[in-house]
Amino acid sequence: MIALRHWSVRHASGLKRVYDAGARLALHLRRPLQWLGAHRMERFLRPLERATKQLLVDCKMCGQCVLSSTGMACPTNCAKQMRNGPCGGVRADGSCEVDPAMRCVWIEATDGMKRIGEPCNKTFLEPIDHRLWNRSSWLRVIDGTHSRPTVIRPNVAPARESFGFEQACQSGRFVVTVEVSPPDSSDSGVLIARASRFRDLADAINITDGAGANCHMSSAAAAAVLVANGLTPVVQFSCRDRNRIALQGDILGAAALGVRNILCLTGDDVSQGDHPYAKPVFDLDSISLLRITENMRDRGTFASGRKLDAAPNLFLGATANPFVPPFRDRIGNLERKIDAGAQFIQTQFCFDVPMLAAFMAEVRAHGLHKRCTIIVGVGTLSSAKSLRHMARHVPGIHIPESVLARVASASNQKDEAKTVLLETIRAVSEIEGVAGVHLMGYRNDDMLAEAIEQSGIRHGVSTRAA
Repeated sequence: MIALRHWSVRHASGLKRVYDAGARLALHLRRPLQWLGAHRMERFLRPLERATKQLLVDCKMCGQCVLSSTGMACPTNCAKQMRNGPCGGVRADGSCEVDPAMRCVWIEATDGMKRIGEPCNKTFLEPIDHRLWNRSSWLRVIDGTHSRPTVIRPNVAPARESFGFEQACQSGRFVVTVEVSPPDSSDSGVLIARASRFRDLADAINITDGAGANCHMSSAAAAAVLVANGLTPVVQFSCRDRNRIALQGDILGAAALGVRNILCLTGDDVSQGDHPYAKPVFDLDSISLLRITENMRDRGTFASGRKLDAAPNLFLGATANPFVPPFRDRIGNLERKIDAGAQFIQTQFCFDVPMLAAFMAEVRAHGLHKRCTIIVGVGTLSSAKSLRHMARHVPGIHIPESVLARVASASNQKDEAKTVLLETIRAVSEIEGVAGVHLMGYRNDDMLAEAIEQSGIRHGVSTRAA
């Protein structure tokens, strides 16, 4: 089955011609459809479609076949149900974050689209309509109700008032954000104490949403606590744990409590966390969530089309990972996120500055740095052992062996790790198109605060070359 799936991708161009011919033939079957009726026609078509597609592409019969737009690789084989490109957790060898024995479906899709000769970053696949599972998509082609991928056209956003973090990103100065994990507690005092360490050091504080698929205080609630205490949060919303109804409701709730900065994430798989037996949702991917949230803000509508009484004023963000496959095609994924509404981008940890520089060269070539604020993730942990553990076990993390060896050989590993961080901040800030840094380091608040202070980036002392 897997061998045939790879064969289909390798022969995507020929299969696309067969697919197009079949679509033209389907037009001539509308009269027999009217005669037989949809129910009878589907009873005939469904088993034939299932057998053919399962054999060639391991089809799951979602009822919304998009093979002609995904290089003959079926996206329903993605463990996270990604509909619009790869997640940030693809392994270094191109295998799936969730199932290392399987090559990433979206790397296969990208290969197939190249063989077809069509760009794969200008269309958007709508979220799955769960009413159509186990229904024939061939029947929908025949009766003309089969939806085609949407061509992405960025919305022209109406004029609106900007606040705090958004204003900082628009100012042109180097911005600083920092990540704080919510506590494993209902005691908000712990969160306030940790976040207050960065009150005068960061433009915004990211509150993670079940990072690593581990359970903590709600990101939206924690962000609201920070707002109430005069701090500026970025609330993260992961598609892993909530469906589109819950996500939209939580976004409105956060906005009602004064939280305006939203980071849209697909999320880590539950197998990585402390509840591996939990059911992953993945009703949306991050790009779908971006488009839905943008429409809530700019058009005042829910995903269903129902009107909002009052639209939320939000500043929308997404993530990028330049350090995992497919390297060159990450630019297309980034552009799709910006087209979908992302106004700021935060990247995964950067330990490999040359790799980031190559990515940013492509960003500049496409003019993407002029369309959004690109904030590069930097940070560290306190020892080579913890860094190596992160590199091995946290999806999407790439740390060069030279960095690990350098920290491991130091007499004071914590100080050396901070020195590497300071050097990385300096190098990153000199790359054209980088608009800021996002500091991360689990439970290393003091080290991150010291790095911000010692780098001078927060107080207008530029780390850029004179």
